[in-house]
Amino acid sequence: LQAYATRIDATNFALAADDGAVTADYARADVVLIGVSRSGKTPTCIYMAMQYGIFAANYPLTEDDFEGKQLPAPLRTQTAKLFGLTIAPSRLQQIRNERRPGSRYASLSQCEYEVRSAEGLFQRFGIPHQNTTECSIEEIASRVIDRKGIERRLRP
Repeated sequence: LQAYATRIDATNFALAADDGAVTADYARADVVLIGVSRSGKTPTCIYMAMQYGIFAANYPLTEDDFEGKQLPAPLRTQTAKLFGLTIAPSRLQQIRNERRPGSRYASLSQCEYEVRSAEGLFQRFGIPHQNTTECSIEEIASRVIDRKGIERRLRP
């Protein structure tokens, strides 16, 4: 019963904190995944919550975030919890093109700009990160958990 409650709490947290929707609860997070749109943040957070009871939030980096070359305000007090996800621009373009074909959002130049800018932020602020291009959600989650030293509250 306790495992079930933990799994539900973690999943509810991940859903509420999806895509930067509720940043006020980041203090409760075990990890905050950051990266460009469609780099695997949401499914990884949901997987970590459901499988391990990990409180995982995610925040999408957008063009607005890159202009100032600073971390977005909601992330500045959470630097120890941040973990970046990156992806090959060509793969990102494929994924985005399925969602919004022919859009600026899905253009290779936009994908290259966003990935380069996100990786620049990761480097500038010493944020550990993982390339998700050829990784399953399970692999991404495992690497995040291992590299951040996050304790699994549950075992699958």
